[in-house]
Amino acid sequence: MKKKSPTIQDVADRAGLSKAAVSRYLNKSIRLPEETGQKIDDAVRALGYRRNSIARRLSKGGSETIGLVVPEISNTFFSEMAEAVEQTVSERGYNLILGISRNHPDKELGFLRWIDDSIVDGLLFVTNRPDNRRLQLDIRRYRAVVLLDEDIPGTTQDKVFCHNIEGARDATRYLIRTGHRRIFHVTGPSSLMSVKERLEGFRLAHQEAALPCPDTHIFHHDYTQQFGREVARKILSSPILPDAIFAASDYIAIGMLEELRRNGVRVPEDMSVIGFDDTSLAELVTPKLTTVRQDAAELGRIGADRLLDAIAHPEVRHGVTRIAASLVVRDSVRDRRLSTRDIRPPTALSPSPEPPPKNQS
Repeated sequence: MKKKSPTIQDVADRAGLSKAAVSRYLNKSIRLPEETGQKIDDAVRALGYRRNSIARRLSKGGSETIGLVVPEISNTFFSEMAEAVEQTVSERGYNLILGISRNHPDKELGFLRWIDDSIVDGLLFVTNRPDNRRLQLDIRRYRAVVLLDEDIPGTTQDKVFCHNIEGARDATRYLIRTGHRRIFHVTGPSSLMSVKERLEGFRLAHQEAALPCPDTHIFHHDYTQQFGREVARKILSSPILPDAIFAASDYIAIGMLEELRRNGVRVPEDMSVIGFDDTSLAELVTPKLTTVRQDAAELGRIGADRLLDAIAHPEVRHGVTRIAASLVVRDSVRDRRLSTRDIRPPTALSPSPEPPPKNQS
């Protein structure tokens, strides 16, 4: 049978003191004579007593813990965000627990119960899926929730997003300025705020340049590498190919780079590609990815500050905060104005031929 853990009453009995005195001494809310304090310290060591920090915090009116809910942690954007959140809340005396939803509606709703159960004092919340109003209606019950990166329409909590429209417009302007005229846009679910705003920026840049922007040049699905691979195959099967592709996520862009390379399409010589987010992977792929940077760490830091403010001062609201989105130029876009040398016509691209078989001895 497992040995029962010692309690604070056991410590009090061994030290010959009241439970209240021992509790206040251990919580550093009372100063006792040195000899009395030594009795308590000796009893703690002899019994191997460990304080229940969660119970102690709850007795003070809060858990001194916040939660961060993200769709996944393998995505470096969310891991960079989580690291910044942990550092920020730690500096202010709080702990962090992480919830990974995998974009599952029931898991997201379940994490909100952490507040009801006093596991956390508040939540930083990231979702990457369209809401059927279940999440909206539930999340509106909580003041101490801050939304990061993606909106949940109909909610009034504090929110921290990047300037999606400006970032997408700058990326598209850059492609147009470097001589690209047939630009495709590959993006996420059409009902997401980030998708709508990045598409708006894409269209605005076309309008400014008096270029057509047909719906047939826009592809929606998920913010995943797999979608990037799938849509690249679809685009390559079209009779007319783009000069460039603006992907609304680095993960989509990286999936496309893989599939384009596999089919013998050279980036940027044959086709330029731009991403969005500037994750740590953007510099590791070949070619290094030109992309729009939204600072995941800054999102996390500002979001954590907003949430801790909401916990300490429920009457204060910050509304929507936007962080910068800036173009980071690397190697995946070619300036088509400089030379047409070594650029294949858009309709001439085809998979590289299979190498001839080796001679059999």
